[in-house]
Amino acid sequence: MAEAATIDLRVGHRDRVRQRLMTVGGEAFTDAEMLEAVLHLAIPRRDTKDLAKLLLRRFGSFAAVLAAPAAQLAAFDGFGDSSVANLKIVVAAAQRYARGQVASDAPILSSWAPLLDYCRTTMAFEEIEQFRILFLDKKNRLIADEVQQRGTVDHTPVYPREVIKRSLEHGATALILVHNHPSGDPSPSTADVQMTRQIIDVAKPLGITVHDHIIIGRAGHASMKALRLI
Repeated sequence: MAEAATIDLRVGHRDRVRQRLMTVGGEAFTDAEMLEAVLHLAIPRRDTKDLAKLLLRRFGSFAAVLAAPAAQLAAFDGFGDSSVANLKIVVAAAQRYARGQVASDAPILSSWAPLLDYCRTTMAFEEIEQFRILFLDKKNRLIADEVQQRGTVDHTPVYPREVIKRSLEHGATALILVHNHPSGDPSPSTADVQMTRQIIDVAKPLGITVHDHIIIGRAGHASMKALRLI
């Protein structure tokens, strides 16, 4: 009987969380409350309030918890293979949604905030550097979004001629370059700036414009154009 009462209380609490979400929206939730609600989906048969607090203390933020490696999540009581997989499905859905906000018929330059949200969702908590290219048409609409290179924790090899070759294959007339800094600090390095200028120099004679190079870190982002580095 005690176990049945506990289950009833848990179900009742989850119903109240869902009702509150539908009434006031997710913006009214704290990170702990939102993570608890997400964990309801990932771990359907246990109380997740205390677990949400533990995870936030360990990883530091809601986004960092969702991006945490599966092996680190599995170290917490209640996280089995199924629960970790369920959580990663939530993450994949969020990334797909964010990409959908960018991949529309609207010029990408007029959707800058969704673009940054998408880049942060997909790259901010990666443990190795990756170099992503957004290929645009003459109306600055997204043609393709590709990760061209993956590197180490602090370096990604980028070859300007390969970037241009892929641009020509897509018929792109403009590019937005994006890469992440796993250290968390999005400040451009000297090597980042030099590499970007090399790509611009190769692209310009072919009529391909590099609109920006965005660097994503856990602490935010940096735009080389806004910093007047390109």
